[in-house]
Amino acid sequence: MLQVLPSAARPFAAITVDIDPALLRVGHLHIGWYGIAVALAIAAGLLVARREARRRQLDPDAVLAVGGWAVAGGLVGARLLFVVDHWSRFRGSPLDVIAFQEGGLAIQGAVIGGLVAGGLYARHARLPVLAFADAAAPAVILGQAIGRFGCLVTGDALGAPTSLPWGVRYVNPAAMAPQLGVPFQPVFAYEALFDVAVFALLWTIRKRVTRPGRLFALYLGLYAIGKFGVTFLRQERTWAWGMQEAQFLALALLAGAVAFWALGLLRNMGPAAARAAVGSEG
Repeated sequence: MLQVLPSAARPFAAITVDIDPALLRVGHLHIGWYGIAVALAIAAGLLVARREARRRQLDPDAVLAVGGWAVAGGLVGARLLFVVDHWSRFRGSPLDVIAFQEGGLAIQGAVIGGLVAGGLYARHARLPVLAFADAAAPAVILGQAIGRFGCLVTGDALGAPTSLPWGVRYVNPAAMAPQLGVPFQPVFAYEALFDVAVFALLWTIRKRVTRPGRLFALYLGLYAIGKFGVTFLRQERTWAWGMQEAQFLALALLAGAVAFWALGLLRNMGPAAARAAVGSEG
């Protein structure tokens, strides 16, 4: 159960989560709340992307094809990045690597894997890559927001222990929280709320940003900035300069956003103007 305690009864956390992350268990297999959140995120993202594709006069059925490859690549990328980052946990039980339903998907791995797989398929199918990327931008960030709320049950993506009134503490022994009974900052909720704000912005301006690639570049850049900032609240291993792995990946995504913006700009120039622009940068 999820319980909000009255202020007189709680010294620290306002929210206590006592929910088994597995909704249904059948032997070694189970259906998890996290998996349901990811499925809802994918479904919502595809619906929004198809609607936007129709408005842009793109083939909505092609969205399903590109989206299928992007989802597959995103799931693989998300799991691989999580496994690499938590290798000590999986070293002794390699079969747990494919236990997606238990949670443990690195969102940046999903973004990178989905971008690579979807982009390669669109290019192979001779589809307008940047136009499809723009149609997908609001859908992707909305899906990320929905998927993040799956962490509410699993106890993943938490920050430091906190005395804030919206801290979340987990008491179910199957939760992924670092320590049961201790309130933590719900970093997953901060990230989800930021994603919702980005979605609202992209949805509002999508008709005014007409150059191919720019809306997707804006999505990628805003997401990277938000992820970089919110990661300061996480307590993961730092790599260098006091920054965590997620922050270095966020900087890489921000660089990718700049590249997308530049690519969209060059695509809308004439060949001579594009060569002159590249030459002037050198």
